[in-house]
Amino acid sequence: MGALGSFQNIFRVEELKKRILFTLVLLAVYRIGAHIPTPGINGEELSKFLLQRGGAIMGFFDMFAGGALSRVTIFALGIMPYISAAIILELLTVVVPAIGKLAKEGEEGRKQIVKYTRYGTVVISAIQSLGIAIGLEGMAGGAFITHPGWGFRLMTMITLTAGTAFIMWLGEQITERGIGNGISLIIFAGIVSRFPSAITSTYRLVQAKELSVIFLIFLLAVVVFVIGFIIYVERGQRKIPVQYAKRIVGRKMYGGQSTHLPLKINTSGVIPPIFASSIIMFPATVAGFIQIPWVQSIARELAPGTIFYTVLYISMIIFFSFFYTAVVFNPVDVADNLKKYGGFIPGIRPGQKTSDYIYKVLSRLTFAGGLYLCAVCILPEILIKKFNVPFYFGGTSLLIVVGVALDTISQIESHLVTRSYEGFLKRSRIRGRRG
Repeated sequence: MGALGSFQNIFRVEELKKRILFTLVLLAVYRIGAHIPTPGINGEELSKFLLQRGGAIMGFFDMFAGGALSRVTIFALGIMPYISAAIILELLTVVVPAIGKLAKEGEEGRKQIVKYTRYGTVVISAIQSLGIAIGLEGMAGGAFITHPGWGFRLMTMITLTAGTAFIMWLGEQITERGIGNGISLIIFAGIVSRFPSAITSTYRLVQAKELSVIFLIFLLAVVVFVIGFIIYVERGQRKIPVQYAKRIVGRKMYGGQSTHLPLKINTSGVIPPIFASSIIMFPATVAGFIQIPWVQSIARELAPGTIFYTVLYISMIIFFSFFYTAVVFNPVDVADNLKKYGGFIPGIRPGQKTSDYIYKVLSRLTFAGGLYLCAVCILPEILIKKFNVPFYFGGTSLLIVVGVALDTISQIESHLVTRSYEGFLKRSRIRGRRG
């Protein structure tokens, strides 16, 4: 059965069809909101000014917001305040015992953490939006503001904070009633929405002979190679052999079979670059709108391509690779479950020795996965700085787009498999990530 038949199977499953259509409708709502201007701001003129002055840093941050940041629309802050709040709560689960206890209380504890994350999102959004409002009033003598003052500041705070809260709600609805991870899909939609304008601008540059055809072919080859490399690594696994001892229950014998414990090379998926970008974006977004010399110097140091930014970005990706892997995968629990059901790794004693061995293998894989993420994510800085690429092209965006696409296809595949329909791949299933 070909690809056409696979897509036909999607619409034969009523529940899956409703989930996909629901997801598409909410993503369309998000994209419509990204074009609604914030009251009291001349969005078009401001966008031209910010992109000319902001350069790479504005292009990088605007990529995650789908163009809403440079125009300062109602969705200008995007989903990043929510991600920042989620990072803070994740870190507090390790530092604060009370929050750590909540995380271990199952569904009820998870609901409380989600509630705190929402509150944190509102607080972070309010701080960022106030900084943007004050910065806009001082930018070019307030030329882009119709009625400056506290009325404008409060209106901007309410509008941008409400916009982020609405995006957060959209993401949660997609996760619960749609298909795929809602937050990741919103970021995905923002990045993909920038592709047509990038293609158009590139075509115009080629027509004007400002960009050579040979270099364009080279750039496309790099894109294809990076996509292939991302898919190859994201599906890569280290299989640890597991043997189950034979057990006699009544008159029947159970166990004795051999299997394996799959450990992904990149267990954390696209979470580390998203988290790292979110943290860097928090001060840099506000700094980009405030006309104070020392604040502007911070914004310049946080611009993509600088040594400080590169070192900070790489460090955060490595940190969040280990941090998120530790959150979603506990070697001690895995070793205890193996011992409970009579499983063991050949040559390794059950219990503590098994957990130590799994931790050792997982640490090496996580380090390799972190290096892979760093290599993919710093590619845009090399292309922009060394080869003078005229638009923001990056491995970060490709990583998120390909990773989210694989996860979404994996979930669609699961729905099809449960109903005995053939999916997108005939012989091998796409393995999803926890994210």
